[in-house]
Amino acid sequence: MRSTMASTKTALFLLLALCVLRCAVCRDVTLPDGPLYRVAGFPLSLPCSVSGYEGPRTQEFEWFLYRDDAGGRQMGVVSTRDKGFPYAPYQTRVRNGEVRVERDSGDKVRLVIQRLRAEDQGKYECYTPSTDATYQGNYSASVTVKVIPDTLQISFTRSLTGQPVPEGAELTLTCSAGIQSEQLTHLSITFGKRGGGGGEAAGAGAGGEVSTVREIVSIDKLLGVVPGRFYKDRYDDGEITLEKRNGEGGLGVYVLKMRAVQPDDSGSYFCEASQWIRDIDRSWQKIAQRTLDIGNLTVQHLAESLSVTSSPKGEVTLQVGSPLILTCEVLGLPAEVNSGLLVQWMKRGSVSSDAVGPGGVEVEVARMSTEGIVSWGDDLSRASLGSMEKVAPRKYSLKLFSAQPSDSGVYRCVVSVYAGRSNPSPAMSATLTQRSEGVTVNLKTKDVLVAAVARLPRGPLLKRGSTITLICNATVTTTGPAQAQVQWWRWPIPDLVTKKQPGAPPANPPVVQSPTLVAVLMHNGVANIYVNGSEISVDRLSAVSYRLRVHSATIEDQGMYACHAEAWGQDPHGGWYNTGVRAESNAVNVYLYARAADLLLIPLVVGVSSALLVGIVIIATVTCCFMKRLARQRTPK
Repeated sequence: MRSTMASTKTALFLLLALCVLRCAVCRDVTLPDGPLYRVAGFPLSLPCSVSGYEGPRTQEFEWFLYRDDAGGRQMGVVSTRDKGFPYAPYQTRVRNGEVRVERDSGDKVRLVIQRLRAEDQGKYECYTPSTDATYQGNYSASVTVKVIPDTLQISFTRSLTGQPVPEGAELTLTCSAGIQSEQLTHLSITFGKRGGGGGEAAGAGAGGEVSTVREIVSIDKLLGVVPGRFYKDRYDDGEITLEKRNGEGGLGVYVLKMRAVQPDDSGSYFCEASQWIRDIDRSWQKIAQRTLDIGNLTVQHLAESLSVTSSPKGEVTLQVGSPLILTCEVLGLPAEVNSGLLVQWMKRGSVSSDAVGPGGVEVEVARMSTEGIVSWGDDLSRASLGSMEKVAPRKYSLKLFSAQPSDSGVYRCVVSVYAGRSNPSPAMSATLTQRSEGVTVNLKTKDVLVAAVARLPRGPLLKRGSTITLICNATVTTTGPAQAQVQWWRWPIPDLVTKKQPGAPPANPPVVQSPTLVAVLMHNGVANIYVNGSEISVDRLSAVSYRLRVHSATIEDQGMYACHAEAWGQDPHGGWYNTGVRAESNAVNVYLYARAADLLLIPLVVGVSSALLVGIVIIATVTCCFMKRLARQRTPK
């Protein structure tokens, strides 16, 4: 009895295993899990796939509907192999493409109903005719579709008129939307733009016209704010914001703000509301969507209206010590746009650089930041000798209380505009930068003549350890008070140039070495020493005589010395200024000879060396002869 039961169990197990093995290759038709809730008037897309089949890779599909109001009777909807398959209610809709089957691959299709109707509610069956050698497996699958009413609402309070808006102006767009559904659905809102600025094309129309669609910012189905990829930087900088407010009738009010519009913001704006539902398989599906056009925006370029002027015009000639007043005015900036301005005064050329006019290097004289903070350029001491002020809205002045010859040059006012940003961050780039016409400033100076002569006073030969004394006679000829400022320079003594022998290879050109600034005696009597290693002093012997002394001179102190004299004048206010007139003296060669103590060392060193050499020779000779004689005595006879 037990043997019979064991045999029966073994047979059942083998039969079950055989069925499982056979069903592993059975036909299987798959549809999404239901029920599926979709909105009337919007598309329905039902994917259906078949696997485990035999036969051709391209399978046929037939769709049936079991309406809730038809007592469970079957109705043919559409087929991939039979054009006469649809029942009467679907024949017209299939013929005009509103109801159709779209293939994703040979064994995957989609039933698409472009505009879902209330009567489309029911159970949908996807059936695949058999292409298998034996009939086994699942040849159809069903899913229930519930059609819910359309309750998605969208509206706006104010549309764009298309009138030009100045660059940098603030833009506010408002969109109201909401849904009233018995099902748990979510709402998303997107603000976007078509056309206008450049970028990647989203599509091309006839005649080669390219249209672009860009999402600006969205509130997604999970209430997260998501900026579009072209607007992410501006959103991160706070230039674009999107917020939700409570409106009337259960609608939400969504407000988009763009702090400062740019030329690329021109285009046609829209607001898009979408209704979402989460299916049984946990995937999110968009079941309704409405798009509302808000209007066209045209942004007027700031460069078309902005201009920067400076006064006085053309050329200005002043006496040294007179005040210099320049004015800069910004015109054409829209009054309704609150923009930050960075104003700079730049100067090119000066008397000291011998480049008055368009030449020379342009440097910043002064600037006023967008916060109104004034800073001066490369010469901070000028802050006490001048001022930069905002004298009127968008009007700025530069004042130098006592102009000097170094203030000569071409001045320009440079204005950087931060459109719509009154307090831009340091890393933010200016919307536009414009320069005024140049104002040439000339300073009348007195006729000045400068002469300089360097000499080495007579005396004993200079030796190492002596004091080198050099005299520079510098004279300044002019009217009014004047002083000379004397600089002492040193060059290495050039190498001797030997006469080239016939057939000898060309010699390398001599290397020109730069001079070394040794010391300066300022016009106010202050001495500055610029070299280390030796003790150096400079002083003024008389009104025209200046002295340089190098104490305990070393071999590094010898060379070619020259003095440069600059003329400084005094303005009517008592301030001293560099006239820019200078003169260079002749070069004086300074050689350092050996001291007497050093000379006595020479015979001593030579004598000791000679005696040592003679001793070595004598010892070597005696030793050699003695060794030879000893060798002869030991030789047997």
